[in-house]
Amino acid sequence: MMATDDRPHGLPGHAHASDCEHIPAHAGQIAEQAVQRDPVCGMPVATGGPHAVHARRDYYFCSQRCLDTFIADPHRYAAAEGAHGEAGHVRPAASAVADPGAEYTCPMHPEIRQIGPGTCPKCGMALEPLIPELEEREDPELRDFTRRFWWTLPLTVIVTLLAMTGHSLALLHGATQNWVELALATPVVLWAGWPFFVRGMRSVSQRSPNMWTLIGLGTAAAYLYSLVATLAPEVFPATFMQDGRIGVYFEAAAVIISLTLLGQMLELKARSQTSAAIRSLLGLAPKTARRIDADGSERDIPLSHVHVADHLRVRPGEKVPVDGRVLEGESAVDESMLTGEPLPVMKRAGDSLIGATLNTHGSLVMEAQKVGSATMLAQIVQMVAQAQRSKAPMQRLADVIAGYFVMVVVLIAVLTFFGWGLFGPQPSWVFGLINAVAVLIIACPCALGLATPMSVMVATGKAAGSGVLFRDASAIENLRKIDVLIVDKTGTLTEGRPAFHSVVAASGFSEEQVLRLAASLDQGSEHPLAHAIVARAREAELALSPVETFESASGIGVRGRIDGRQLLLGNTALLDEAGVDTTPLQAISERLRADGVSIMYLAVDGQLAGLLAVADPIKPTSRLAVERLQADGVRVIMATGDGLTTARAVARQLGIEEVHGEVKPQDKERLAAALQQAGHRVAMAGDGINDAPALARADIGIAMGTGTDVAMNSAQVTLVKGDLLGILRARSLSVATVRNMHQNLTFAFLYNSLGIPLAAGLLYPLTGHLLSPLVAALAMSVSSASVVFNALRLRKAASD
Repeated sequence: MMATDDRPHGLPGHAHASDCEHIPAHAGQIAEQAVQRDPVCGMPVATGGPHAVHARRDYYFCSQRCLDTFIADPHRYAAAEGAHGEAGHVRPAASAVADPGAEYTCPMHPEIRQIGPGTCPKCGMALEPLIPELEEREDPELRDFTRRFWWTLPLTVIVTLLAMTGHSLALLHGATQNWVELALATPVVLWAGWPFFVRGMRSVSQRSPNMWTLIGLGTAAAYLYSLVATLAPEVFPATFMQDGRIGVYFEAAAVIISLTLLGQMLELKARSQTSAAIRSLLGLAPKTARRIDADGSERDIPLSHVHVADHLRVRPGEKVPVDGRVLEGESAVDESMLTGEPLPVMKRAGDSLIGATLNTHGSLVMEAQKVGSATMLAQIVQMVAQAQRSKAPMQRLADVIAGYFVMVVVLIAVLTFFGWGLFGPQPSWVFGLINAVAVLIIACPCALGLATPMSVMVATGKAAGSGVLFRDASAIENLRKIDVLIVDKTGTLTEGRPAFHSVVAASGFSEEQVLRLAASLDQGSEHPLAHAIVARAREAELALSPVETFESASGIGVRGRIDGRQLLLGNTALLDEAGVDTTPLQAISERLRADGVSIMYLAVDGQLAGLLAVADPIKPTSRLAVERLQADGVRVIMATGDGLTTARAVARQLGIEEVHGEVKPQDKERLAAALQQAGHRVAMAGDGINDAPALARADIGIAMGTGTDVAMNSAQVTLVKGDLLGILRARSLSVATVRNMHQNLTFAFLYNSLGIPLAAGLLYPLTGHLLSPLVAALAMSVSSASVVFNALRLRKAASD
């Protein structure tokens, strides 16, 4: 049950009830009232404003618009209202504290999701926000590790120096040195290293052994051995005695903990840089917008208060607040931050605008069409975040190996311990323990696990800055392999903004009649050619009739009923399917098609009524893109629903040899499937609904960001600018990323294949030296950090 308050909604400071803005306190009138949150937009409001009652609870709103929105779906907003704070009281702003409701995930295991920060149950790695916040906040784990490291570093240094020089300098005598080292090392191991032991125990309980299993086993073995040797030296044989005391390795346990902390600090700092791309995208959005009210007055409002259909002014030097279209004015808009296009694009009335792009010199009045999560910028952020958290096919090999790797390492460590203990020189069991600990530490699989996720995260951010959006990591890895590219014509090779060319009427019909009927039918179509016809009819001030029935004919045209008459509008295939003879206009249509003009036939009640010609100019960059793709060994094929003559005319200008005209969506899909069966790696580039089946069938689907949502949802790659040169940038980055992955994996495998034998002491008979656990710990930390920093090199990779 819900009732609205019938009191006036106007308040001092509210020029318009439709405005969603902060309510100021005037003359103590509002300051004395309790402050709550609007359940729709979340802004602070006073209890004297617009009001509704739902489920016996009062809700207050900043404006009539928010009140109307709440009334339309009260359950939705009432359920979400609790997120703003108990009893409607205002929580601290998001900029003041981290959002406790944010979703976190693991960079190595993206399937792990939880609300709030924590550690991964599989690998023990610190979880990261699924979508980073705009303001880079201090990592709580980094802060904790930094505190533990610096507080215990002096103890580690002292115990290490004491272990190395205490005997030679005769600072301490006999077992006293062991006790001093125990006192110094215990805080390092038990306090500074406590998070590592917790993660190690969790890995065992979760039956998911990982790097923390090895670190926990290694440091625990060294520390517990030394502890027993200090507390009960009599349990050891005399061969363990050195200078009146049992040799201990407190310094090894302490140094391993300190070096692991240092390595984690470096890694966490480096990993935070991989999210810089998303933070830079989030930072593109302006904080406010200038809204034009119904009375013509203008005011600056928070961006979150902009609604669809609002009229906004974009002044010179300001950013476009949201996606929309130009109503008035003319200016060049810099879209390079989202599309990678270096030159500003001239915008006039009717042209589309992308939010977060920069208006250079003229003043524009725009209509908001997409706000909030529906804007291009928000979708880009979502796609980049999704791609960063996906796994590359190459990662599957690393995952399989890592799954068995830890158990193999533990087995090698056990064999090392007993091999040295049974067959090594005296004190053989001490050598066995130290070498086993070195094996456990140096073989940590962190570098192996980070090898591909770090490359993927950096590459997707780099690509987004170049106007290329990858849906997942597999697209990055596989794009470099394509050897055939199928391209649609309209909106892909051409501008996709056709201009009306001419109309030809058949016997019994007038040109005006043909244009009026075709435009009336095309009112229900979203195809660019249809828009050109409708626009021409409206310019001629023709009275368009309402569409009684409308049906899209699978990419070859449309059919419907207008003024009681059955209409068909499309290519030759559509009319042939309906048994309509197009021969009377065939000569004219072929002449027009030879000039690259697209032809659509109109049939009325089964009789040919005429044709409409629409010209769609070729994109300036299409020829260069085709030439460079062909030079790279990619076979380019055009497949379009347009007539074959038109398609060939366009293909001739672009240097494309293989052309398929008047094809249906299923024909494009079959073409892709046939090429795949012939052993080719196929990519499909298109922008329309009719391209969706082929985009989904191809090994890599490439959608134009200027096209339909269906096409973008079916593709693995989206080119924000809708420019084929973006494919070249994407392929270049794909090659660089896979090369980077190979470097990381090769280093990780090589590091472990060389490090484990050294740690096990296999070279001792030749060199007489063993690998200290201290050196092993340092090498482990360096290996993980090196993988991350190598991945960060992709930020400077060429992408065009």
